[in-house]
Amino acid sequence: MLVAVFTLAQVLSYPFPSAPVRDANGTAIAYTLDTQGVRTLWFARAPAFAPKQLFTSGADDGQELTNLVISNDDSHLVYVRGGDHDANWTVPLQPGPASMPAQPQMQVWSVSTSGGGAALLGDGDAPAISPDGKRAVFTNGGAVMVAPVDGSVAARRLFFDRGEDSELHWSPDGSALAFVSTRTDHSFIGIYRNDATSLEFLAPSTSQDFMPRWSPDGSAIAFIRAPGDGGPPQNPLNWNPQPWQIWVGDVANASARLVWSSGNGPRDSLPQSGHGPLLEWVWGRSLIFLSERDNWAHLYTIGAFPAEAGLKTLVRLPGTTRTAISARAVNPIATLLTPGNFMIEDVSVAPDRESVVFSANAGAVPGDDDRRHLFSLTSASVITVFRDGASGQTVALARDAVSQFTYGATSETGPVTLENGAVVFNRATAQQPLLVTLVSNSAQRALDADLLPTDFPSTQLIKPKEVSFEAADGTKVHGQLFLPSGGGKRPGIIFVHGGPFRQMLLNWHYMDYYSNAYAVNQYLASRGFVVLSVNYRCGIGYGHDFNFPARWGPTGASEYQDVVAGARFLQSDPRVDPGRIGIWGGSYGGYLTALALARNSDIFKAGVDFHGVHDWSLDIDNSVWGLAPQLKRYQQFDTRAMMKLAWESSPDSAIATWKSPVLLVQGDDDRNVEFHQMVDLAQRLQLAGVRFDEIVIPNEIHGFLRYASWLQADAATVEYFDRQLKG
Repeated sequence: MLVAVFTLAQVLSYPFPSAPVRDANGTAIAYTLDTQGVRTLWFARAPAFAPKQLFTSGADDGQELTNLVISNDDSHLVYVRGGDHDANWTVPLQPGPASMPAQPQMQVWSVSTSGGGAALLGDGDAPAISPDGKRAVFTNGGAVMVAPVDGSVAARRLFFDRGEDSELHWSPDGSALAFVSTRTDHSFIGIYRNDATSLEFLAPSTSQDFMPRWSPDGSAIAFIRAPGDGGPPQNPLNWNPQPWQIWVGDVANASARLVWSSGNGPRDSLPQSGHGPLLEWVWGRSLIFLSERDNWAHLYTIGAFPAEAGLKTLVRLPGTTRTAISARAVNPIATLLTPGNFMIEDVSVAPDRESVVFSANAGAVPGDDDRRHLFSLTSASVITVFRDGASGQTVALARDAVSQFTYGATSETGPVTLENGAVVFNRATAQQPLLVTLVSNSAQRALDADLLPTDFPSTQLIKPKEVSFEAADGTKVHGQLFLPSGGGKRPGIIFVHGGPFRQMLLNWHYMDYYSNAYAVNQYLASRGFVVLSVNYRCGIGYGHDFNFPARWGPTGASEYQDVVAGARFLQSDPRVDPGRIGIWGGSYGGYLTALALARNSDIFKAGVDFHGVHDWSLDIDNSVWGLAPQLKRYQQFDTRAMMKLAWESSPDSAIATWKSPVLLVQGDDDRNVEFHQMVDLAQRLQLAGVRFDEIVIPNEIHGFLRYASWLQADAATVEYFDRQLKG
């Protein structure tokens, strides 16, 4: 038996960084590190950007540090401690595991960047610091709270609003606060000024308004508008188109006007993955946003001038002002800035709003569609297009090529633009986990390299290969193949990620959940397993149509074809024993793992299922599929037929053919996949005589928050495959 040359604990020992954040001027940054469950908070200031630790949890207590905000004067860092901003669902939940006598809380804290202890501002989430650096606002149970940034006075409620408030944004001069007031089936963009002034709402309607963004001069607020919840019921099991619009509100009179509308087709829908549609002011009075209208998540720009301004000042080029030919009123047209078959993920606008940096799975090196690189876009690179309202004539400015500035077999994610053209981001390779990296004046420097343990096995890790294969219906599927050294027939393992809106990479992943999975796959390969990580349809990175396939999950499990195709690919490899194929995954990957074992125990001889869905029909209820409004009205879909389809797409429906053993793993405080999914499956497997083992972690949630939980589950996964596939 091949013995690993490093331990599982060693390959899991790396510090995992959050994406960096910056102050308004781009002169300071902050980030967190999670090192074997001990969470620390770091700060660095220009020009040296020498990191210093401001806070440590001191223990593996499962309390996350999130939502970092730096004051404009760099004097304070405000953050949230506790809660779960989950990797698979990207929504804040209540505080995570503890098994401690005292109940953990989700709380907003402040720490001076000069040093000293942290000050509690109050229970809550999502802080924002006023431009003068004196006050911090945050939300608590849908209410907006305010406290001095140093915590010298207890937080109080800032104002009363009948909605549930979120998305707090100060105006540039700090005189007003924009927020989203959610009223269940509709929402408003609200403005609070002071206690003596009534709340204002921008063009209130029956729509859902969100993502408010102040213009640089504070005179306008851009926001996203989508239809309110209502109208004829739509089948919740379909990918129903979600049209959306961009509006700009006039802060002086609380009016708003439409500046752009999407189409009504599936690709025109409001982007769902990553940061959604994005929305940022750039180049004076222009906006950029993300859309998938051409099948890829790309950047577009739109002019946001007042209607009466005509064609005045279309775009500002560096050092010049380009003016229009005509003074007639015009209709702006959204312009594609980033054409090509790739996906844009993270976007950062420079402090002066004259340039943009973004990450994308693009580049000239083979395999770059399974990596991330950084690109820049300046105002000189922009086409700004307007159509003359009277003559119909189109006016356009020329565009230069987008500039790529990171290359090779690396991945760069979470870019943050700083002053003087500097950029900070997280960088990884196949053998090096994420490191916080600064590029300034063409020099590149990792800020936290000295924190990587000396015994971390970088040189002993495998560089996976990008592979592709065809599913039964002809769909091209990508994956990463981890090949161990040595000869002979090896057992094979399929890994399926969760989400499902995710993409595994050729390098260490930028999300903690999947960084952990990448480490486990490396360790399995070191023990002689051939591992294939399958990027099945429903995942990101290969276009909108791949991301939103027909007959997915509870409507037919079409993506399961891709999993089977991956297994067949392994079976055809002469280095793999076709009779010893296992499968593992978590969340949606747990669902596909269970489905594989249930439908094809002839292919998959063992599996490890982390918190998977086993019966979709249990989830066709009010909370997941939004059937509550339908059940109150005459118009309804055939719920019984929907339940039948969901059941037939579930692992539980194929228990009769489930023969292979499985290890079930789940925390019993899971708020994403009900723990009952595991309880129910265990009873079914027992009645069917299927061998199973189980690991239940009390008080742990979906994406385990404690390192000890991950180590326990990951060690059990490796031991299980050793036992089941190596005999």
